[in-house]
Amino acid sequence: MNWNAGPGEPPSGGARPMPHVPSGLFPSGPPTRPTWREPYPVTGGGVAAGGALTALWLVLFGLLGHDVAGYAWWTVVAGGLAWLAALALVRYGDRGVATGIAIVTAGGWSIAAAVLAVRWAQAGDWPLW
Repeated sequence: MNWNAGPGEPPSGGARPMPHVPSGLFPSGPPTRPTWREPYPVTGGGVAAGGALTALWLVLFGLLGHDVAGYAWWTVVAGGLAWLAALALVRYGDRGVATGIAIVTAGGWSIAAAVLAVRWAQAGDWPLW
């Protein structure tokens, strides 16, 4: 064996170099298994559109209530309807819009819960019944 061989020179003495095995980090050919793509990819525009329309939806329903209890119940109803729409969109439509609906509905329900908690803390009486 020639120990003085340079970095680009093959070793002498009849030894064959080891075959190069790719690490898998960089593909060296066609993929060995199928690659699946999302048919309706989630986009920022879809999330923003779903969020904006849901915020408007919750505000319009919240304005129907004349007091804290009415606001809370209308917000729960509007959020439930929005979630039904989001479930339909997840199955048959744009998942980005469904994501925006879900995020803003959760935020709207959180705001309604905070309003109820503040009123409950101030009055000492549960405002929904």
